[in-house]
Amino acid sequence: MTKRQGHAVLSALVALVVAVSAAIYLAVAADHGASRGALTDDRPHHGSSAAPASTGTWVGAWSTSPVGGEPGTEQQGLAGHSVRNVVHAGTGGTSARITLSNLYGQTPLTLTHASIALSAGDGTAAADPESMRRLTFNGATSVVVPAGEQVVSDAVRLAVPHDSDVLVTTYSPAPSGPVTYHPHARQISYVAAGDRTEDATGTPYTEQTPYWRYLTSLDVLSNEAAGTVVAFGDSITDGITSTTGTNHRWPDLLAGRLRTAVEGGRRVPRYSVVNEGISGNQVLADGLGRPAENQSGLGRFDRDALSHPNVKVVVIDLGVNDILRNPGLADPNQIIAGLRTLVREAHARGLKVVGATLMPFRGHRGWTAARETVRQEVDARIRAGGVYDAVVDFDKALRDPYDPRRLRPDYDSGDHLHPSDPGFARMAAVFDLSTLGGAGRAEL
Repeated sequence: MTKRQGHAVLSALVALVVAVSAAIYLAVAADHGASRGALTDDRPHHGSSAAPASTGTWVGAWSTSPVGGEPGTEQQGLAGHSVRNVVHAGTGGTSARITLSNLYGQTPLTLTHASIALSAGDGTAAADPESMRRLTFNGATSVVVPAGEQVVSDAVRLAVPHDSDVLVTTYSPAPSGPVTYHPHARQISYVAAGDRTEDATGTPYTEQTPYWRYLTSLDVLSNEAAGTVVAFGDSITDGITSTTGTNHRWPDLLAGRLRTAVEGGRRVPRYSVVNEGISGNQVLADGLGRPAENQSGLGRFDRDALSHPNVKVVVIDLGVNDILRNPGLADPNQIIAGLRTLVREAHARGLKVVGATLMPFRGHRGWTAARETVRQEVDARIRAGGVYDAVVDFDKALRDPYDPRRLRPDYDSGDHLHPSDPGFARMAAVFDLSTLGGAGRAEL
């Protein structure tokens, strides 16, 4: 063999090794991607297929808690209708996935078509047509959600800007029983007859609704945020007296403050914020039904607070309904014990917990001097530092300096319990962003 022939053979062997190595690498990479759920094809009106992986961290961009079965849907559900939920993404990302819940359904929920798109931005059901994506579930365009359960979609390639409205649409062809919903959305969503899932014009969506239906989470693959903060509370966190369509709940405003601080170079965590408030929610007591509607904070904490992607901090603002809705007189020791149980569950996951003092409600129809004493006792225990890792003093920030048992008039929505838009803004403004950093204490 000549020297030139030897070089040729060696070159051929090297090329063969490179080709075999590349084939092995691609096979392993493909298998790894499938185990995590491949990104679906980003072309509108087509089926899905694997797409290149993106970098970033999965975080919550929006969420809401399932509250109960929607009245009037007990038999038919929303069979033969497209439900277009409008939600607000507080954090941006390059890919998205959703969670759909049939928690309060009594039969399996069949969805044959689902889509996600960016809103056209005009306050209607219209979508940006270039952003329309068909959703899949384990690669299929239809999914059956068993009664009492939820499903997560495959990820889809979609650039979601922060502070953008996102449209998530589902179509159910058959009766499914009670529709799992969140009643106090403070956001108008839409319904259309027939399968109009990928309709971008919005014209068929002639019915408006103040509810969110089936949809409970929107996650994004983000380079803006490295973790999720969950705001866990009652109607004050739910923002039921905030102006509809303005995203003026205090967790919305906190998310904006946190992002602005990061963009301004402040040394604060890069976290998204999601809202898991339910009107009327209590720490200790469930609502009626099986499963319980308006499940207690203790009962829903794992599902609504701990299950979000890359959750780092939970902010808890619960307890006032335990005082208001108790037919007798609530025991502050039991309320504090319940809150401490939530904190222990969060600590077991390595999470930090920031807790809020309970705001005043004199003038509300449920106020009594005895209930005020219970509230003051709970707040004193919270301020003393034996309940949470850190405290945000909403009571001090919003109470009337001339009568600390009341909300300050400009922070009062008028019912003497829930804040006004300026009150919600004040709650977000007094939140010390530095408390979101660090870890929880092992012992409290």
